[in-house]
Amino acid sequence: MDGRSSALTKIGLGVLAFNSAWAVYNSWDDASSVLFVLVGDAALLLLFLCLREFDRVGRARGRNIKAAVWLLTTVLTVMFASRVAPLMPPVVSTVVWAMAVATPAGGFWAFFLSP
Repeated sequence: MDGRSSALTKIGLGVLAFNSAWAVYNSWDDASSVLFVLVGDAALLLLFLCLREFDRVGRARGRNIKAAVWLLTTVLTVMFASRVAPLMPPVVSTVVWAMAVATPAGGFWAFFLSP
């Protein structure tokens, strides 16, 4: 990994940390919003670490890491759909949930079932 991508990674994590701290500060009175931010951040950080480890060990030994990546992305997809869908009209809410189901299903097929 070269210095530029490492610096870019640090900048991205810094922006994520600042944005998350600001979101927690602004929603301190709403425990569910604070929990949403904290769980989302934890999932994103774990996803980042899984991807780095997958890059390190390679495809041949990365099956368990692929499972963790799929699980974390599924959690994030469902989390965001659960926050967006209630704000939408019923038809659009149905589309949001359909996409939230189709995305992990397609990811499962791509990661584990396709040749």
